[in-house]
Parts: sequence; C-alpha cells; structure tokens
Amino acid sequence: MKYIQLLLILVSCNAFSQVINVESLRKASDSSKWTGSASLDASLIKNTNDIFRITNKAHVQYKDSTNLWLFVNDLNFQKIDGSSLVNRGTQHLRYNRKVSKRIKWEAFVQAQYDAISQIDFRGLLGTGPRFKLSENDNYRFYLGTLVMYEYERASNAVVERTQKDVRASAYLSFSLYPTETISIISTSYYQPKLEAFSDYRLSSNTSILFTIYKDLAFKTNFNYFYDAFPVSSAIPKTQFELTNGLLYSF
Repeated sequence: MKYIQLLLILVSCNAFSQVINVESLRKASDSSKWTGSASLDASLIKNTNDIFRITNKAHVQYKDSTNLWLFVNDLNFQKIDGSSLVNRGTQHLRYNRKVSKRIKWEAFVQAQYDAISQIDFRGLLGTGPRFKLSENDNYRFYLGTLVMYEYERASNAVVERTQKDVRASAYLSFSLYPTETISIISTSYYQPKLEAFSDYRLSSNTSILFTIYKDLAFKTNFNYFYDAFPVSSAIPKTQFELTNGLLYSF
C-alpha cells in the first residue's frame, strides 16, 4: 500500500536522524513509473518564547523492470529563543539493478549533518547485494549485505576530529500483512567498523498501521538508534523517536 502523511505527529519524543530508512520509501510498481512526494513547512510562533521551525522533505523514485533510482532529501531546523533544538539534514541517492528474481545489486551515496549530535559532515558511499527471502505477498522479507566507506568530520563544538572508515551495513527488512486492516513494516541495520567490530551502530524503524476506514489509517512509528562511539561523550549512545498519526493512502 502507498501512504502519504495526512496529519503530522501527535506524539513525539527525542527525535533524531542518523540512518535513513530507505525501505519505508520504496514503492512497488509493475511498470516504468515516476513516483514521489515533497513538503515544505515553516512556522514562526511568539508566546513566552520565540519559536522558529522549518522542515523540508522530498523523495523521488523511478522504477522499471530492471532498475530503480531513489532520491531522498530531509531537512529539519528548530530554534527557540536563539538556541537550536534541532538542526539536521540528509540527502540520499540509491540505485538498484535486478540480477535475478531474488537478487538485486545496490549502490548508494549519502551526505548528512546533525548539529545536535555534533556532526558537521558525514559522507557515505556503499554497495552490495540485496536478497529477497520470501515470495509471499503478505509476508515479505529482505536481507541486504553492503560495504560502505564513511567520511566523518566533527563540529567545532568538540576537539577537531576527522574519521575515514570502512563499515559493513547489513539490514533485515520485513513487511507483514496479517489481516486486511493491519500492516507491520520494520527494518533493522547493523553497521560495524570492519577493523574494530566493537565500534558499531544499531538502528531500527518499525511502523504499525491500522486501517480505520477505507484509505484512512492510524500509524504508530518507532525509531531506535544506538552508537557505541558517538562523536563526544556528551552525546547519548541511545536515541529514539516515537510518533503517532493519521495517514491517507491512494
């Protein structure tokens, strides 16, 4: 099913943006097709505080019988009384080529920054196979095993630091449709440094959707992120986000 957000977040806690969940953005298509979405929101609020917020999200996909191209742009900036609470951005470009019925080859490039996590710039370049583990349309499982090069530069808030590493990026993704009114979509990533497996990142995104009426659904989404070695000791190793909202499909 294809979902577009109708009503934004009702509940959220401790938002972050470290690993983009490309799986939730893939759109199934039986023919050559462009799909995508874009949004730009800005808010200026004056009460006991001066609050400024701007967000921009966009994704574009092209898919034919052999190839898939996917581009994602996600920017989020929030400031209260001159202090930034959120200042992050991610751009991600991914290419898939069908090798066989069950195997596709992936390649991606990603750029991001996150002021709260004290990341001035992080660049990623990776490639590897993606395996389709299930043929059942109601229970879909995928496994990806990629290798990626990472360039990371810390912000001026910490001692100047630049890292150049090679990491593995393994993920398991599944989509479950136990009934006509319930959907469960989840993707989990494990990204260790190849020369030091104790330096790793874990992330997971899980969405549960309940159809309310025809194309209207209630969605609960949980994001989890763990970094064994964040940029500085001031950054928590564990971050998470919980959101609830209404979504409209077409």
